[in-house]
Amino acid sequence: MTALLRYHAALLLRSQRWLPPFLLYAAFLAISVQTGQPVLDSLGYSAAALLPVAAWLARICVTGEPEAARGCVAAAAGPARAHVACLLVALAGAAALGSVTTLLVTLLSDPVASDHRTRVPLAPACGAGLLAALACALLGTAVGALTSRPLLRSRGRAVLALLLAALLSLVATGSPAQAAVQGMVTGSRSGTVPLPLLPLAAAALVTAAALALAGVLASRRSP
Repeated sequence: MTALLRYHAALLLRSQRWLPPFLLYAAFLAISVQTGQPVLDSLGYSAAALLPVAAWLARICVTGEPEAARGCVAAAAGPARAHVACLLVALAGAAALGSVTTLLVTLLSDPVASDHRTRVPLAPACGAGLLAALACALLGTAVGALTSRPLLRSRGRAVLALLLAALLSLVATGSPAQAAVQGMVTGSRSGTVPLPLLPLAAAALVTAAALALAGVLASRRSP
């Protein structure tokens, strides 16, 4: 598996197809997150924006390999392992991006609640932001896995499904990502730092199931 992860990571980096989602994420943060804003609000915004980026990155990893190369890798390592490996690379990339962004946002934000008077400790806020970002990265990867091949082969349907699923994951009640982000916003209003462990655990379970399903279907539908 280590060799597969290295292969897909190198393939992703050399392709430079990761640039559009990364630049879009940076542009969103530059507009919505300003210096001096309440830290928990800013961390919630940055975590929420990470979900569609993670989904996009997962789709890039799944569709970026040439057909001939995909067939060779599937024959050597098994189609299920090869498919799951590329999704794990996407998850690692989204998690790394979320971690770096969380640290930067924490440093740029004001350690206060929404009322700009109640103090919020930066270290616990940063920890909560990291957990929320990881939950969104996990769920975004699950969205990308379920809206790409081998589940959806039509590019038009897959992109539309990805956009709708990412939106629902952020706004639907009961979604782990929605719970994590809402917890950050609510914590900013009350001046308390949330600990989104339950949303993180739920996102991990959903993502594990999505990757397992994608791996099984990749094995069954491989030529």
